[in-house]
Amino acid sequence: MIPTLEWLPQGVSFLDQTKLPLEETYVLATDYQQVAVIIRDMIVRGAMAIGVAGAMGVALGIDRSRATSLADLDHEVAHICQTLAETRPTAVNLFWGIGQIRELYQALAATHTPIMEIKAAVVARARQMYDEDIAACRQLGQFGAELMPQKGTILTHCNAGALAACGYGSALGVIRAAVERGQQIDVLADETRPYLQGARLTAWELMKDNIPTTVLCDNMSAHLMSKGRIQAVIVGADRIAANGDTANKIGTYGVSILAKEHGIPFYVAAPWATIDLATANGEGIPIEQRDRREVTHSNGRQMTPDGVGIENPAFDVTPAKYISAIITERGVLRAPFIESIAAAAGTHPAKNLHLEAQRTV
Repeated sequence: MIPTLEWLPQGVSFLDQTKLPLEETYVLATDYQQVAVIIRDMIVRGAMAIGVAGAMGVALGIDRSRATSLADLDHEVAHICQTLAETRPTAVNLFWGIGQIRELYQALAATHTPIMEIKAAVVARARQMYDEDIAACRQLGQFGAELMPQKGTILTHCNAGALAACGYGSALGVIRAAVERGQQIDVLADETRPYLQGARLTAWELMKDNIPTTVLCDNMSAHLMSKGRIQAVIVGADRIAANGDTANKIGTYGVSILAKEHGIPFYVAAPWATIDLATANGEGIPIEQRDRREVTHSNGRQMTPDGVGIENPAFDVTPAKYISAIITERGVLRAPFIESIAAAAGTHPAKNLHLEAQRTV
């Protein structure tokens, strides 16, 4: 299994995904500020991975704190959580991961638990979340494999694999599960400009698993769909609203429209933590804007004229009407998603639409 991140006695180790596929190196974070930089600079990336990274960052900050009173530690924890929350705005898993550790800390502090016991508890919870992420991906992989063709070609966009999680992956976890069942699957991976997660990362990890993979430029999928070359599309997600609208890497929305036009099923695979019941629909999902240099340069070389205008939104939102099913570890959800998501959450649909104002970071 690819060790995307790992809690070690000396800190949290991260596979540096900015160096892939040519170099496999690891970066060690020994404090929460370093974890924040690693998340912001996409050394670790993918909704699931940054969710657990956020949790480990908070746990690391608490564990390394020199506070001698709960009052002092309270102030530190608030600052730690805010620092980590400001790194990437779109992936709800980050806020979920931070919240898991913050809420545990607050519960323990409220009962005046000794600081050393609090430190041990938050570290144990962060490490448990790592294991839970892998288990969730394996479970949703089993559900999703049933939707994949017995023999055929699957298109994916960006990287929703082991590199985007603690292991196994969501969209690529479905593909892995299908292959493990004996289904004859080959993969078309969109390169996913401008950060090339498909060309650099998806291709790299699927080749490690000996799953046949071909990289496409982002503008080639319509042609291949028209020729009957693609039997299904599967992508991951960074945030899924209560009505099923889904934020994923920029370009996903366009692929979903093409799939709909060609009668090809379009699946979203994500762990339950990616579903944001507090956001009613896609209009409420914040879209991260990234550095213009990601567009203007490639491999350190300038590709555009000086002074030209640049747009670099990191994500777009695919409306629920283009999604055939959402695959989670709780099962396969289908339209109307506002009902199937609410049922899986154990809530009434109407409740989901009134929670946005209650969200806290």
